[in-house]
Amino acid sequence: MTSVNLDRISRIHFIGIGGIGMSALARHFISEKKVVSGSDRVLTDLTKELASEGIQIFGEQVAENITKKIELVVYTEAMPADHPELAAARKLKIPTLNYFETLGLAMNPYYLIAVAGTHGKTTTTAMLTDIFSDAEKDPTAVIGSLRAETKSNYRAGKSKYAIVEACEYRRDFLHLKPDVLVITNLEHEHVDYYKDLSDVQSAFRTLAEQVNEDGIIITDTANPNIAPILEGLPVSVIDYRDCLDLTSPMKHPGLHNRMNAAAATAVSVREKIPLNDIKISLSNFAGTWRRFEYKGEVNGAPVYDDYAHHPTEIRATLAGVRELYPENRVIVVFQPHTFTRTKTLFDNFAKAMQGADTVMFLPIYAAREENISGVSSRELAVKTLEYVPDTLYVDFSE
Repeated sequence: MTSVNLDRISRIHFIGIGGIGMSALARHFISEKKVVSGSDRVLTDLTKELASEGIQIFGEQVAENITKKIELVVYTEAMPADHPELAAARKLKIPTLNYFETLGLAMNPYYLIAVAGTHGKTTTTAMLTDIFSDAEKDPTAVIGSLRAETKSNYRAGKSKYAIVEACEYRRDFLHLKPDVLVITNLEHEHVDYYKDLSDVQSAFRTLAEQVNEDGIIITDTANPNIAPILEGLPVSVIDYRDCLDLTSPMKHPGLHNRMNAAAATAVSVREKIPLNDIKISLSNFAGTWRRFEYKGEVNGAPVYDDYAHHPTEIRATLAGVRELYPENRVIVVFQPHTFTRTKTLFDNFAKAMQGADTVMFLPIYAAREENISGVSSRELAVKTLEYVPDTLYVDFSE
């Protein structure tokens, strides 16, 4: 990694600035009065908002976007090595860092609360941001979605606190040095990178070892997937299940959201926020974009959008739906995310749909992958018929 001192840099360019993480980090540097520009192949409402906040946005990714005035170029891992803007930056000898390297440099100087885990990271990070904001702790926060209340993935704070979502993909969270590490849960995920659960655990163990010596880990100590990574650690560990509240009102249903709230509560209690204030913040928590987000009604039927892309998340979401609408017929429209995940977790995806009355599968969203295995949503629909008789495959391009 190129040695970079962010304090000495005033002009930063982002390649792929429309991404949820990249845009949050861009907003952070704007809040620090740096000059920020960025490019993306597709201009969206988010990039329009960034432009309105003072960021120069380019709708084409070409070498000409990179000038000698730029002092740092930040890129996403999805960028090919021969990307024209990256090539131009190297030709001009401008330092280049990926998003997670930059995130670590920007957030490690704070009292860093990092939220990791296979599921629930975004919601828990957003809950903590709300609690700390309501308690006037004035945190800086980088969230992997848009908070429903503010419609933003970033909060500019002036206190010592930073609350950051820590993604395990490609061990990217190892650029973070937390003071408080939250591990919500742990399963075999990102199967295109991690070969098995043990491989995932090794990454989390390394992150746990990076917690500052006077720091703390907050997690579910009874989780058999988590317990091995805690053995012999020199830092204190708190079990967030001790803060699990099954009775206080919350706007979002499901045990999984109660568990996220328990993790957020454990952190907040440790930072001396009164329990009653924490409960009030959680009762008002409005959620985040694409996490059981209410979109409206169609012919009187409520419609929700959820990012659930793992069988465990699907089961949790459907359980929450049944809790909220015990008498309603539940129709799921599902687009699998990546061929590798679909192939590896094929049977589990089919079983996870058992909470639905009708399931409609759309073609697999490829993201960064080629379909080497030949897996398809049509095959998954056939498998799901074993569990949900009213299952069909829909491809509007056919």
